[in-house]
Amino acid sequence: MDRLVYTALSGLRSQMQAQAAIANNIANASTIGYRADRVSFDRMMLTGSGFDTRQMASTSVHDADRGAGAMLQTDNPLDIAVTTDSWIAVQSASGPEAYTRRGDLSVAPSGVLETGDGFPVMGSGGPITVPPHESISISGDGTVSIVPPGGDPDQPQEIDKIKLVSTQGSDTVKGLDNLLHVRGGGVLPEDMEAGVRSGALEQSNVNLTQALVDMIENQRAYEVQANLLKEAKKMDEQTASLMRMPG
Repeated sequence: MDRLVYTALSGLRSQMQAQAAIANNIANASTIGYRADRVSFDRMMLTGSGFDTRQMASTSVHDADRGAGAMLQTDNPLDIAVTTDSWIAVQSASGPEAYTRRGDLSVAPSGVLETGDGFPVMGSGGPITVPPHESISISGDGTVSIVPPGGDPDQPQEIDKIKLVSTQGSDTVKGLDNLLHVRGGGVLPEDMEAGVRSGALEQSNVNLTQALVDMIENQRAYEVQANLLKEAKKMDEQTASLMRMPG
């Protein structure tokens, strides 16, 4: 009986986590560069001595769909879309370097180049700071150039290069900040083959139709687990009634 209850509870927990991930995906369907949350399920082992609660906590694994989103032409010189499997390095709120595909860049009042969600973009020596300028451009390899006030438009000045990294061969995981992090800490090396497309943005890779289908299927699976608990309770009550002594 205990195993039946633990199995149902584990299933309920996993379905709730999956439902939260699906809801988050739907809410971010229009977020630039967003990578859909994904929840996968591991096999749960029951030992002869009973249920292992440590394994119950690991029945679901959170990750992100690494597939690319659709490209949108904007003609904004500060908008970039990564054309390879690489990621843009940014400084996360907690300090360590993290990675994103969000390319709607802007220059903050402080001069720091940042993404649309406010994370400073990393260059060769740290966050990129843009001096006063009349115009700005980003080349195909991520090099940021400006024309200073009164400067020659035909001779832009390079100020830094956006750090683009590859996740190939590295253990990375998506965090609650929607950024990619190296599991256990650390930074990724620069990808010298990476490229970007200026004046374009990569959209979210969330498929709304599939997300709605997943939500319905997940709700049905949740109901199955809930009914399993009801049956376990009914069986327990029937067993208890058999144990009662007649008055």
